[in-house]
Amino acid sequence: MTLIQRLKKFVGIFIKYFSLVLFTLIALLPVVSCVITAFKTDKEYKATNVMVLPANWFNFENFTIAWEKANMGLAFFNSFVVLVCVLCGSILIGSMLAYILNRFKFPGNGLIRNLFLFATLLPGVAMQVSVYKIMTNLHLINSLPGYMILMMGTDVISIYVFIQFFENIPVSLDESAIVDGATYYGVFFKILLPLLKPAIITCMILKGVSTYNEYYMANLYL
Repeated sequence: MTLIQRLKKFVGIFIKYFSLVLFTLIALLPVVSCVITAFKTDKEYKATNVMVLPANWFNFENFTIAWEKANMGLAFFNSFVVLVCVLCGSILIGSMLAYILNRFKFPGNGLIRNLFLFATLLPGVAMQVSVYKIMTNLHLINSLPGYMILMMGTDVISIYVFIQFFENIPVSLDESAIVDGATYYGVFFKILLPLLKPAIITCMILKGVSTYNEYYMANLYL
C-alpha cells in the first residue's frame, strides 16, 4: 500500500467517525440541555443560558414539584395498565385471527386479507372523524377501557406477522392433534400458540413501543 493510498484510507476513516461523533453530539445536545436546566433554580434559569451548569447538582425540588403537580404516579400506573391490557388483547386477537385466515379456507378469506392490506395504506388521521363518531355513539370517549379497545383494534401489522409465521408451521401438527381428539381451541392454545413465541415477542415490541409512545389518540379520546 502506497503512502497516497494510506492517506486516502486515513482521511476516509477520519471523515466517517468525525461525522458520527458530530451527529451524535447534535442529537444529544437537547437532552443534555434539558438535564442541566432541570437541576437549576428559578433564579438560575432566568439568569443563565441553557448550557451553563447549575450551582447545585443535588437540587431535586424541581422533580418533586413536577411529580406532584402532574400526578405522575397515576400517569405511570395508567400507562402500565393500558400497555399490559393492549398487549395481551392485541396478541390474542391478532394470533387467533391469523389462525383463522391461514388454516381455514372459506369464501371471503382473500377479501378479508386484502381489506387489512388496504387499511394499512390509509392514514390514521384521515379516519379520525368517523372513528371518533363511532366511539361517541358507543359511549367510549373519556373511558380507559374504551381507549384500550380502540388500541387493540388498530394492529394490522401484527396480524400479518402472525399469518407469515403460521405459514411456516406445518398443517400436519393440527391434523395429528385433531386425530388424537383435540378441538380447534386445543390445537391453537396448546400446540400452535406456544410455537408463536418469536412472533409474539416481535409483535409485543412493535405494539408496545407504539402504544407507550402514543400521545395524539390518548389526548383525543381520554
